[in-house]
Amino acid sequence: MEFVIGGLAAAGAGVFSNPLDVLKTRMQLQGELRARGQHAVHYKNVLHAALVVIKNDGITGLQKGLAPAVVMHFIRNCVRLGSYQWANDRGFITDERGNTLFYRSFLVGAVGGAAGAFFGSPLFLIKTQLQSQTTKTVAVGHQHGHSGTVAAIRQIYGDFGVRGLWRGVNGTMLRALAGSSSQLTSFAMTKDLFKHYHLFDNSPILVSFAASIVGGVFQVLTITPFDLISTRLYNQPVDAHGRGLLYRSIPDCFLKIWKTEGFFGFYKGVTANYMRLAPHGALTLVFWDILKDLQVGFKAIDNNV
Repeated sequence: MEFVIGGLAAAGAGVFSNPLDVLKTRMQLQGELRARGQHAVHYKNVLHAALVVIKNDGITGLQKGLAPAVVMHFIRNCVRLGSYQWANDRGFITDERGNTLFYRSFLVGAVGGAAGAFFGSPLFLIKTQLQSQTTKTVAVGHQHGHSGTVAAIRQIYGDFGVRGLWRGVNGTMLRALAGSSSQLTSFAMTKDLFKHYHLFDNSPILVSFAASIVGGVFQVLTITPFDLISTRLYNQPVDAHGRGLLYRSIPDCFLKIWKTEGFFGFYKGVTANYMRLAPHGALTLVFWDILKDLQVGFKAIDNNV
């Protein structure tokens, strides 16, 4: 049940955070492998990007890639949050007083995040490609031309087989390893801090929300460069054998971005990314705690009956 609860929490949060994911993806692809000032700027900032998307794709354009995104969040967090809760319930993450052990929490969060990313990678690939699609006048990155989620799966599988669906998996696993470990560990340790100083003792939801905001800050600082690399690897055009035409590997992608776009190239879309990750992480972790409390309540009722 721990695994299902984690998946449901993240899937619910994904509905609300997906519009900002669309904006973040567009801004990360803008000016790909071009120096600053040598490319068109269609998306100036988060608000401007939202207006451009609505103008060119309609209001529903803000929810491009929603279907694969929701399923992806469910799959990834069934594994990520489920394994973290499973380890926590068995005392692996905490000491004898119930306080979070940093290195153990970091390890479980990292391994669970990477494993979840592996299983959800095909849907992350399709989500990214659908979110980048728009009209020619404001297009950024390669345009794959998918008509929908099912059509994308059929096309990729038909052209490149199962390996094609997992193209770019190394990038998203690295992304998840960094983001999951930093988010879950900072979330758990912040909750411990609140508990120690008796802050928000009468409001468990407020404790979860405040701790999730802290977790979101740490997550966005660590994850953004890896998230950008993952987006680029997923969205790049490929040859007849499914090999990337722009980037051969993660190191190759890193070096090319560094040489052409500089350090700040890795933080393109960071504002949109935080505006997405903060509420998504907050909603996910708050929903997670609420669902866990409900599960405990139902178990207590069953035992009394």
